[in-house]
Amino acid sequence: MSAEKVNWFQTALRVRGSVIPVILPRIFLFSGFGVIISIIHYYGFSLPEEIGNVTTNVAFNLVLGLLLVFRTNTAYEHYWEGRKIWGGIVVNSLNLGRKIQIAILENDPTDREKKAASLRLLSAFAIATKLHLRQSQENNELKPFLTELQYSQLQNVKNPPLKIAVWIEEYLKQQQINNRLSMDELLLMNNLLNNMVESLIGSERILKTPMPLIYAIYLKRLLLIYFIILPLDLVDDLQWWTVPIVALISFTLLGIEEIGNQLEDPFGFDLYDLPLDEICQTLIKNIEDLMARSEDELISQTESNLPS
Repeated sequence: MSAEKVNWFQTALRVRGSVIPVILPRIFLFSGFGVIISIIHYYGFSLPEEIGNVTTNVAFNLVLGLLLVFRTNTAYEHYWEGRKIWGGIVVNSLNLGRKIQIAILENDPTDREKKAASLRLLSAFAIATKLHLRQSQENNELKPFLTELQYSQLQNVKNPPLKIAVWIEEYLKQQQINNRLSMDELLLMNNLLNNMVESLIGSERILKTPMPLIYAIYLKRLLLIYFIILPLDLVDDLQWWTVPIVALISFTLLGIEEIGNQLEDPFGFDLYDLPLDEICQTLIKNIEDLMARSEDELISQTESNLPS
């Protein structure tokens, strides 16, 4: 068997990262109801056929199917939009870092230190955005990228990434005032910074715009009605096979609904959420490489100017 086929079966059968642990109690509940209906039917009790006809009604199934598809598509749009937004944070941060490193002049050693501190703020912005979206407490993750004063100021700020963006903008404005940055470059850098803030706001919009409650309630009620009536429709023809069939159908429909629930907030800690930790670490490494290359170029330039 090829590695591709092994991976396919491993993926299909894996439990970690799937919705099975979440929906399993509901599957057992509806399957148990199927067992009760099968027992009642086995002992000679019958139910009106009209009750079971609801699950075979084309209009009912169409409405339920459309609601499930719409639910999943809407949730995936949140997930995909969240990924594009974080791609924007990375691209704009690296472009801004590149501009800061190249365009801002260094007239004395302190200029280089201030420039390095501003580049570290780009990493801090991404980390602070991640923590802000996850509503997590800061656990010294930001400390390596901030001064002690900045770190203490963030403790009482409601929106830390926005405060970090203000610090970056203040640095850029100060460089323009000190004639180390042209006005055109300042406008371009501010535009990149504005894009980063827009990405922050877009992420908050996804986080604070869940599926409307009235829609979620209606979908869950339809599913509940469907699974209550389903065994009544199947038991006459399938008898004891009603139980596994109900389990299979509930696994399918409840799984689709739960996928929508899980994808709705893509910024969490779950395995199927966006890998924000990896994205932040990659951005940090890229900014560190940008700073290291600049230092190497400075050393090379200094050595070349030394008398032979």
